[in-house]
Parts: sequence; C-alpha cells; structure tokens
Amino acid sequence: MNTLLNNISIPGFFDAKLAFDSLPTILSGLPMSLFLLVARFYISFLRGIPMLVILFITYFGFNMAALPAAILSFTIAPAAFIAEYYRSAFLGIDEGQFEAARSLGLPYHNIILNVILPQAFRIALPSLGNVMLDLFKGTSLAAMITVSEMFMEAKVVAGAAQDYMSIYIVVAVIYWLICCLLSFGQSFLEGHLATWSKEKAG
Repeated sequence: MNTLLNNISIPGFFDAKLAFDSLPTILSGLPMSLFLLVARFYISFLRGIPMLVILFITYFGFNMAALPAAILSFTIAPAAFIAEYYRSAFLGIDEGQFEAARSLGLPYHNIILNVILPQAFRIALPSLGNVMLDLFKGTSLAAMITVSEMFMEAKVVAGAAQDYMSIYIVVAVIYWLICCLLSFGQSFLEGHLATWSKEKAG
C-alpha cells in the first residue's frame, strides 16, 4: 500500500499517504455535514411554502386534529426564519469577541451562552420582532382548518348578523392595535438592551 501511495504522490503538491491516513479524521465530520445539509433543506423548504399550505399539510395530510395541527404549523414555519436570522446575527459578530473570550480562558459553551448569544439576540431582535408580528397576523389562517381563533369567531358573528363589513373592520382594528402593542414592546426591549450594552461596555 505504501508503495502505491508513494507512486501516486506528487512531491510538493500532493502527499497520497497523508491524504489516506487523514481519511478517518476527515470522514468523522461527515455526519455533521449531512446534518447541516438537512438543516439547510428544512430552512429553504419551509421558507418557500405559504403558511396556509403548511396548515393544510399538517391538518389534512397528516390527519391531525385542528388545534395540534395549527400549533405544529405555527412552530415549525417561523423556526425556519428564526434560524436564518440567527445565522446572519452570528455572522455579524466580530471575530475579536471570540478571541477575547478565548484569551480569558472561558470554555466554549460559556463563550456561546454568555458572550455570543446575547449579542446575536440583540442583532436579530428587529427581525425576530417581524416574525412575531407576521406570526400573530398569520394565526387568522387557522380559521381555514376550523380552529376557533379570533377571525373564526368574527366570521361566525358576521354570518349571523349578515354584516361582514362592520365585523371585519372591528377585527382589523383589533389586529392593528395588538400589533402596535407588540411593536412597542419590541422597541422598548431594543432600547433596554442598547442601554444595557453601553453600560456593560463602559
């Protein structure tokens, strides 16, 4: 075997024996590569499907009860967006933060939990707020699979009163007011985290 490896080696360019001996170490990372491939497919797939389709797949396709189907759908779909926002946030953190934490002798898990994640959360917070707003508004789609949420109840009232315009205007105002409250909470949290970050840096 060594003779064969020496024969296919190119001095100064390719060491066949080193390549062969390194295979077990390199292949030990294959499971993680496959896991990341699955994760990327999951993120891409769920970001590209309308929420209504996901609801129908879980409710009709998997024959789930309405409420569990809605809970599952409104969990797995936003998770794909949140994962992508966090990935971008992690990439936005200066490499010097890792190096400074390592120089202090902090274990890797402490670096992630106490140094990196708080910064990533602050960077991702505006995007996470948008996910929250979209998710709240999207809950109205659960009415399509018979979940008795606010929009479904509004449809019942509108049908009984035969006045859809009045009831739907009321529902629109309620959604808007709640979204305003959620946006205010997001802005307050962003300001609080910005102040905390400045105090900690100072």
